Amino acid sequence: MADKNLVRIEGDCLSTDTAQTGGMHRAEAVSGKTVGAEALWMGRTIVDPKTDSGVHHHGESETSIYVVSGEPVFSFRDGDEVVDIATRPGDFVYVPPFTPHVESNPGDEPAVVVIARTTQEAIAVNLDQL
Repeated sequence: MADKNLVRIEGDCLSTDTAQTGGMHRAEAVSGKTVGAEALWMGRTIVDPKTDSGVHHHGESETSIYVVSGEPVFSFRDGDEVVDIATRPGDFVYVPPFTPHVESNPGDEPAVVVIARTTQEAIAVNLDQL
């Protein structure tokens, strides 16, 4: 059971010992490992300039993404069509469980996003294609 006290996780002390996908740098802040969370994972991801994450999904986890900086693009398949969602700072993106997607950063600067998931683990299942 998680401690009943609030816990501060300093932004420059996040753990990178978490699931990774190419082109992205995930850092774990709130999880079972870091604070004893029972049903939540939250962290920061930096997407390199001019790159994409590769195709992946987050298993049974619902995922919410908040765009801090940059203008990342989120792509997913809707039937026969690939749909791109362009974002900017302040936007949120919802990713349903088991939904293959790609996070791209077409810009010249790193894109920074904050991710929250409904599991205490950072599930990242890498795939070959959308």
